Amino acid sequence: MAEMSRVAVTDAAAELLRKLYAANGPLMFHQSGGCCDGSSPMCYVDGEFRTGGSDVLLQELRIDGVPEPVTFWMSAAQFEAWRHTHLTVDVVKGRGGGFSLEAPEGVRFLIRSRLLTAEENAVFNP
Repeated sequence: MAEMSRVAVTDAAAELLRKLYAANGPLMFHQSGGCCDGSSPMCYVDGEFRTGGSDVLLQELRIDGVPEPVTFWMSAAQFEAWRHTHLTVDVVKGRGGGFSLEAPEGVRFLIRSRLLTAEENAVFNP
């Protein structure tokens, strides 16, 4: 059986993460659901965005060519609304809110989602 995940990345997103890692070191994502492209995950240097009790760690993403996992966090309030979805981090042309590391590259990260399968839902939301 293939390993289940709540979050995946496209090849394009993985390539951008390798580039951002080379320039900045360890990385993390946070998706707040608030202002400033709230539907887009923001990429930060790991630890630059402080997480706490109001955040949920969804996944430690393993990216080929990036030695440390890239953590993916979401605000707990948004997680309650999205708990039944699988997220895929993608990258598209255009500028986002400007706080995320990829902004100077002329691209932005974007979330694509689908409902969890019955099998995934049984594992992630027992």
